[in-house]
Amino acid sequence: MLNVGIMGASGYAGEELLRILVKHPEVRITVAAAMIEKTYIYNLYLWLKNQLDLECSDMKPEEILKKCDCVFLALPHKVSMQCAPVFLKAKKKVIDLSADFRLRDVSVYEKWYTKHECPEYIKEAVYGLPEFYRKDIKDAQLIANPGCYPTSAILGCAPLLKEKFVDTEYIVCNSASGFSGAGRVLGQQPVRPENSYRAYKVNTHRHMPEIDQELSVASGSKVKVNFVPHLVPMERGILSTIYLKLKKNISEKEALELYKDFYKDEYFVRVLDEGILADTKNVVRNNFCDISLKVFPEKKMAIVMTAIDNLVKGASGQAVQNMNIMYGFEEKASLFKA
Repeated sequence: MLNVGIMGASGYAGEELLRILVKHPEVRITVAAAMIEKTYIYNLYLWLKNQLDLECSDMKPEEILKKCDCVFLALPHKVSMQCAPVFLKAKKKVIDLSADFRLRDVSVYEKWYTKHECPEYIKEAVYGLPEFYRKDIKDAQLIANPGCYPTSAILGCAPLLKEKFVDTEYIVCNSASGFSGAGRVLGQQPVRPENSYRAYKVNTHRHMPEIDQELSVASGSKVKVNFVPHLVPMERGILSTIYLKLKKNISEKEALELYKDFYKDEYFVRVLDEGILADTKNVVRNNFCDISLKVFPEKKMAIVMTAIDNLVKGASGQAVQNMNIMYGFEEKASLFKA
């Protein structure tokens, strides 16, 4: 059995990791750490009663590394970079759910976040999007788990970009997320936008450089996406609607065939048949990304829609998928229904 630890067990992503890993056939959860007074984990999450008899407390990395082989850092940005080196120096594998190691250019990270405290580890980190980096993930010691918005945007855009069908100067991505994407503050009620659907951080969201980075790799040329996130009154899920200006003719049938061929070996990416549109209700609590598309040749426009659960494929589920690949487990293990 693989002994795993979770730092940040009191957050949304931490809870989702617990939900997935507690039933994993190859895993034993040996650490659940959070900035709280010592208590049993089932006192935080009653659904864990009789499933996980484990104390949760504010533990230092030096204490945690003695109890586990692999550590999930479900921590805020800027905090993960302080903890990760402790585990890496001890030869433990780290799966980081923050943004601290996702951006390959340190100057870009520092522009959007803060001064990086351990930039030497950035070159060692593997971007944890299995559909594109599976071979690198297998041998990685440090995984930079993708952001939720980038996961939905990258998977939606990549096939047409890679085949040079898209004008890279005009890509618009509108993404609507449930309120859990804003995170949880222990002891406080989550912010719930009652009867409200609103945009925020218009073209200034910190996930933009991550999307640009990976789509530039996919296209082989520089990409700058126009990205507008929205908050909707539901707990979880992301629906991204992506507008792509076409520079080469392709029919809707041909585009669907292109996407289905591109993802033919990817269990967790489901390209939907013509006329069926992606819907967040079909991806709640599972690790799937559903993709649908419409093509308008007269407008030279393709519209791609993707749906994911921001806490599963957009965070903890993808993190466990990466762990499964790293340790040679069945990639789908524990991910059918989170």
